Amino acid sequence: MAEAGREAGTPDGLKPNALSFLDALVIGLNSTSPAYSLAAVIGPVVVLVGVYAPGVLLASFVPMLLIASAFYYLNRVDQDCGTTFSWVTRAMGPWAGWLGGWAITMTGVLVVGSLADVAVTFGLLTVGLDGLAENDALRRVLTVLVIIAMTAVCVVGTELSAKVQNVLILAQVVCLLALAVVALYRVYAGTSPLHSLTPSIRWLDPFGAGGAPLTAALLLGVFTYWGWESAVNLTEETEDPATAPGKAAVWSTVILLVTYVAVAYAVVAQAGPGYLAENAEEEEFLFALLAHEAMGGWDWVVLLAVCTSALASTQTTIIPASRTALSMARRGALPRTFGHVHPRFRTPDVSTWWVAGIAIAWYVAVNLISANALFDSLTALSLLIAFYYALTGVACAVYHRRHLTDSVRGFLLIGAGPLIGAGLLAWLLVESVGDMADPANSYSGVSWFGLGPPLVIGIGITLVGVVLMVVRRLTAPAFWSERPGVADPDLVHARR
Repeated sequence: MAEAGREAGTPDGLKPNALSFLDALVIGLNSTSPAYSLAAVIGPVVVLVGVYAPGVLLASFVPMLLIASAFYYLNRVDQDCGTTFSWVTRAMGPWAGWLGGWAITMTGVLVVGSLADVAVTFGLLTVGLDGLAENDALRRVLTVLVIIAMTAVCVVGTELSAKVQNVLILAQVVCLLALAVVALYRVYAGTSPLHSLTPSIRWLDPFGAGGAPLTAALLLGVFTYWGWESAVNLTEETEDPATAPGKAAVWSTVILLVTYVAVAYAVVAQAGPGYLAENAEEEEFLFALLAHEAMGGWDWVVLLAVCTSALASTQTTIIPASRTALSMARRGALPRTFGHVHPRFRTPDVSTWWVAGIAIAWYVAVNLISANALFDSLTALSLLIAFYYALTGVACAVYHRRHLTDSVRGFLLIGAGPLIGAGLLAWLLVESVGDMADPANSYSGVSWFGLGPPLVIGIGITLVGVVLMVVRRLTAPAFWSERPGVADPDLVHARR
């Protein structure tokens, strides 16, 4: 199934065996930006469901695990760095595949600028330069420089990227654990200055709050897990490519679950739902407030955690977008120039720089509109994420349809599980569209064409993708001659 330029060792292919399983796992974890994601989400989730926030994060994990199973089994039969694009094309045809690839690429474009902005802001706060952090012009210049620097790291080499990620994830996890341990210690010692609560197993009940708020909270929970599939986008550069990247993706979701639930328990117990609700609008700054209350002069530890989290994710979020563009170019779905691989570094340099350039342009453009417009563009992410994850789950069952009854395990993990995960995400997608249609639910609070800005952004990106797809179909129709197929039985049943 190898395409031109994909074979290990070819001069124009990606560098094989550049990453270990552990490297892929770390990159999958960092792509989710755990500290930043949790800091940004925990307040709004508590507003919606109160002390049941840990249960919501547990429930949000379910569709992620089921889709991670789809990524694992699809990667076993097709080790292509384009992941969803390649798999959906093989299972459901080029039109669906192209849209899946477009969604992945655009998620990177939408979020990279925001992540780099957070890294810069919290980096300045960590070293006490609060005044500079409030200087919008300076912060935006530094943000662009950070994107350029992280892009250069991605281009120079996959091994260098992995080494940087290993350092950043270690700093991030240590800082998060420090906050959780200190917060819980002060709760049980009775020395917390806030309205602390004694942790209860009931907090794990995701249906404790019930009603419409639960749906909104689940949407936020799903967002915190997004990004783990970056490990699979590196499949052509990872040792044991048929199984290691998929396992890294699955284990990433499990490790995230443990981290999120543990920190959520500590935060809710330390502060109580009232304090968290009052300060929910602070979003990522909420952890800074909690750290100050729990750790006093050591609150810089948590500021550093959010900084390293966003910095790591700035780099790793470029990976899925650039590898997907590379895969699409190799198949003729995009112009061939996007498929160029650097002869020395063996990385997709052209597609990587293009992703970074468009991300910078988007970041600058939306900031010229307003800071809230940037947040609205991030809200639109949930539409694209739910779409391509759900599409991947369906593709897994469709591509393996002739083998689903070969075993109970195969039926559950390759067929039923991914379809259930896709169904849950499709439901959340529909719910989010309804929510985003109301301008009052957006950060900007204004109406664009009678709709909320996030929904307009999501629809606009989709329409641009459809137009580009049709133009490409008319100018370079070769890719659209591909026909859907089924998984090779030898690969499906291979014992690895």
